[in-house]
Amino acid sequence: MLPENFSIVQIDESATNILENLFELYLHDMAEWFEFDIHPDGSYSYDIKEEIWDKGAHAYLLYAGEIPVGFAIINKGDKYGEPGGSDVLEFFIVRRYRRSGVGRELARFVWEKYPGRWVVRVLQRNLPAIPFWRSAVSEYTDGNYVEEV
Repeated sequence: MLPENFSIVQIDESATNILENLFELYLHDMAEWFEFDIHPDGSYSYDIKEEIWDKGAHAYLLYAGEIPVGFAIINKGDKYGEPGGSDVLEFFIVRRYRRSGVGRELARFVWEKYPGRWVVRVLQRNLPAIPFWRSAVSEYTDGNYVEEV
C-alpha cells in the first residue's frame, strides 16, 4: 500500500514535459550500465514521443504530494515473447525514494492494472535492479515466475 501522501496517475502526451525531465534523471543513472553519453546540449534528449507515445505505451507517474518521483512505462509484451501480455518498458524511482517500498507499490499497481502474463526485462549489468525485481516479482506472484538470462 502506498504511503498516504503518494499517488499514481496515468498520463498522456500533455504531461510529456514532466516525463522528459524525469527521463533525464533516469538516463543519468542508466548511463553507468549502458555507457552512453549526453548530447552536446548537455541533455540525454530521449524522444518521448517516438519511444513511448508513438509505440502506444501507457505511462504512469508516481507522486509524493505534488512532486513526481517516479514512472512506469508499460507496453505490449509481444516483442519480447509474451503475445497478449505486457512489458515493463521503462521503470524509475528517484534516488531519495528508493528502498522505501514505493517502487514495489508502483510495480504492483501496473501489474494489477494489466492482469495477465508479464515480461520484466533487466539489464544484467544493472546490479541494483536485479534484487529489486526478483523480490518484487517473487512477492507478487508467490514465487510463481520464470527467470531467464
